[in-house]
Amino acid sequence: MQKISIEALARQQLGAASRASSGRAADTVVGGHEKVLRQTVIGMTEGTVLNEHENPGEATIYVLRGRVRLSTADASWQARQGDLLIVPDARHDLVAEEDAAILLTVAKLR
Repeated sequence: MQKISIEALARQQLGAASRASSGRAADTVVGGHEKVLRQTVIGMTEGTVLNEHENPGEATIYVLRGRVRLSTADASWQARQGDLLIVPDARHDLVAEEDAAILLTVAKLR
């Protein structure tokens, strides 16, 4: 059993993102590339974009802090602290509309 403070990780990743030239920082807290389930806390500074990419499997984004926008070619969804986005099975990008921390959960397809 392991206990992890997601709030503390959110603060840590936001701080790391503010110091990073990319404007983002991440820490995988559960799973990894060799596992089906992966949960990652990502900090993003305002204006930072995770460029368009494919889904590696089923995914959700839980907004821990700030505000983000998830977009596909056909639609766009804004989410703020406490919102859960179900990532569509389509190419998409994610933009931090203000400094934000998210919990990305992915269940990879085998």
